[in-house]
Amino acid sequence: MDRKLTLKEHIKSILTKVLFLTLGPFIAAFALEVFLVPNEIIDGGIVGISIITSALTGLNLGLLIFIINIPFFFLAFNKIGKKFVIQTFYAVGMLALGINVFQILHLPTTNDLLLSTVFGGIALGTGVGLVLKHEGSLDGTEILSLVLSKKFGFSVGELIMTFNIFIYGVAGFVFGWNRAMYAVLTYFIAFKVIDIVLEGLNSSKSIRIISDKAYDIGQELLEQLGIGVTYLKGIGAYSGSEKTIIYCVVSRLEMAKMKEIIKNIDSRAFISVVDVHEAYGGRIKNGIDKI
Repeated sequence: MDRKLTLKEHIKSILTKVLFLTLGPFIAAFALEVFLVPNEIIDGGIVGISIITSALTGLNLGLLIFIINIPFFFLAFNKIGKKFVIQTFYAVGMLALGINVFQILHLPTTNDLLLSTVFGGIALGTGVGLVLKHEGSLDGTEILSLVLSKKFGFSVGELIMTFNIFIYGVAGFVFGWNRAMYAVLTYFIAFKVIDIVLEGLNSSKSIRIISDKAYDIGQELLEQLGIGVTYLKGIGAYSGSEKTIIYCVVSRLEMAKMKEIIKNIDSRAFISVVDVHEAYGGRIKNGIDKI
């Protein structure tokens, strides 16, 4: 049975979430106002639509982002839940506020498009990643894509990419195709940084090894790499014979050495490698998780 949080832990959890749902949007606002918008480089989704609309009408960018997102708040309320809507509402509000704050501050920027693209993408991805990690969102197209994916069978990623292709196409006509291509580059940089924020840099590998010399391999992994292993039992579908499967989790730096150990013992061993972005529990030694 799960332990219930104490009042102190509950308050700490709320304050931590509020902190990051404030910090994330302000970092994203910094990216937009210092690097991207001054150089007519847009983001995707609602932010991209708002940047184009602001450029064409002169309306306040922060206000546009907030207003255009409002219909998606109601959509999320019915489809995703009250908690998510409240956190998204707050995060989008902080993004709108942050944009106006940085507009007033008039921080120095650069006219170098490549530098603006790279550093704008990094900062934007960091801000969006912090919001997503703490169960909020800065873009209503993600909510719409989630709803449409359930209705029409397309993946969320496919729908978001479709929306963004349309938005970047419009940006090409408004700001020029050179700027639109830089915007696409910004999107991919931000996308990668979001992954890093959500999953961390130190992703490990989940390894399954099938070999007739499983116990010899397991012992060498224990002795040479100091990693814990677990032996699982399986049955070969073709031969019907019982197989011993080694399961372990290693860091990326240990992968090459692990393969060398296995090859030296059984060159015909079958190895399956899967990315592990988070691992909890087990014994810890030298920063490596043990099973």
